[in-house]
Amino acid sequence: MSSLNPFPEQFADRLAIRELVDAYAHLADRRDAQGQAALFTEDAHVAVYDGEPGAEPAQTLNGRDELAAAFGSLRNYDKTTHFNGQSTVTVDGDRATGETYCLAHHLWTEEGQRTLMVMSIRYHDAFVRQDGRWLFAERRLIVDWVDRRPSTA
Repeated sequence: MSSLNPFPEQFADRLAIRELVDAYAHLADRRDAQGQAALFTEDAHVAVYDGEPGAEPAQTLNGRDELAAAFGSLRNYDKTTHFNGQSTVTVDGDRATGETYCLAHHLWTEEGQRTLMVMSIRYHDAFVRQDGRWLFAERRLIVDWVDRRPSTA
């Protein structure tokens, strides 16, 4: 069977993984850093790349405490909106991998000027099911491009 038509028992897993990915974006926009960190395994690893992986990551984070601290930096923005687009997921028992596209919008005011930054991001994820719940075990955040400009809205 092709990856586009997984076995019926994988539908629930694929839906739960998509809900996990969407919960991450929702909690980011609600500034719930602890809630975001709880979506990861205790020993999760996150690496941020400016462009394709292969070069050294611009930032690495390990474990929920480091993740929560980093996620808290979103409070520096007045507003954010993370919009998840297409994604692929491959499930293999209690493990899965996937890629999700995201447009992340960040709005803030600096020296009286409102600024909008839009980032095109791809997340390369490794998921694991623990105690019946899907979690992020590893996340590689790849920034494909950034557009930063004054905002009039």
